[in-house]
Amino acid sequence: MTTTSFLLRNVTVVDGTGSAPVPGQAVVVEGRRIAWIGPVDSAPSTAPEHVVDGGGRTVLPGLINCHVHLTHDGTPDLMAQVATDTIPIVTLRAARAARVTLQSGVTTVRDCGAADEVAVELAKAIERGMIPGPRVQAAGRVITMTGGHGHFIGREADGPDEVRKATRTEIKAGAAVIKVMATGGVLTPGVSPTQTALLPEELAVVAQEAHNSGRRVTTHAIGRAGIHNALLAGIDSIEHGFYLDDELLELAVAQGTFLVPTILAVDGIIRNGRAQGIPGWVVEKAENEAQQQRASFAAAVASGMRIAAGTDAGTPFNGHGDLALELALMVEHGLTAMQALVAATRSAAENLGLAHEIGTLEVDRLADLVLVDGDPVADITATGRVVLVVKDGVVHRNELTDTGAAVPKAA
Repeated sequence: MTTTSFLLRNVTVVDGTGSAPVPGQAVVVEGRRIAWIGPVDSAPSTAPEHVVDGGGRTVLPGLINCHVHLTHDGTPDLMAQVATDTIPIVTLRAARAARVTLQSGVTTVRDCGAADEVAVELAKAIERGMIPGPRVQAAGRVITMTGGHGHFIGREADGPDEVRKATRTEIKAGAAVIKVMATGGVLTPGVSPTQTALLPEELAVVAQEAHNSGRRVTTHAIGRAGIHNALLAGIDSIEHGFYLDDELLELAVAQGTFLVPTILAVDGIIRNGRAQGIPGWVVEKAENEAQQQRASFAAAVASGMRIAAGTDAGTPFNGHGDLALELALMVEHGLTAMQALVAATRSAAENLGLAHEIGTLEVDRLADLVLVDGDPVADITATGRVVLVVKDGVVHRNELTDTGAAVPKAA
């Protein structure tokens, strides 16, 4: 996988900032970075190695999914998969999920929990060019109370001292972000999604240790009390957030906290249900929370809370190439199409602490580009019609026909 230089011409630019689309544009990539953006007629005269005609399609920043589990594949019974997995099988599954993700136009993900440092090591392999995949910001094992949500992919800890040591241990193991469980969840047996898990003083220790090490911290938080505890602790990002109310939203907006709603996760469980092999206790919990989840998301949108896109990919019937479906649900339940695009680009990059490198189409940013067939501002489903994917200046997918100029080959 080697970088190259090329001119992408005849495209409409949606730059990820929320600015209106600009037709008739061209983008020059040199090595790993964007070298120039502007009108086609003003493109630099220096001949690049390749010229790609976009045919009037829309170019976006590489999309970002802030919540995935690369070691899981959408199996109906996640607990059964975890119980029978071996590390080699998990590793191969994660590598396959990474490839599927990249091919879908997602060039960066945050992996929000995986056992045995598989996601941490996968991130290294991708960065070294050993295998294709998106840029992976991996949390490693989640920090959870004894018997808490996600304990099967977690590091169980109770009390501030144990939680501090668990957080430091994940940092030592190579976690690039810390994930902590503030409440119960849908996919763990024996716990309620709304029950309070780690206490305020425990969450505060996680945030302190993560921030001291220059890392951001995110939390699984469904119930109101758990969300409140996480906000008071200074957690950077709330995953799911089913029970946000006016008081919590005011606090979240004041602090600049992100919400990653993962609407698709609950939607996939309910749409498929017991008939497709999902355990009844999982379906029951999802059905009980679905209406509240969507109402909470709509309230967050209305409040101005910062929204970043994430799917919880890997949960039942929740595929790793399906970010476009999440964006469509976000539009259905309150965002404009442009707001959804920003949630999957600039805002997602800010949530990951990577906005200085990715998330927008700007000169000197990393050359993460996705070309889609159609206008995603008018029709958000166009984000699912991907014809070209570039990550770090390397072409990983190219379905454009050759118009006479040299077209770079996919890696």
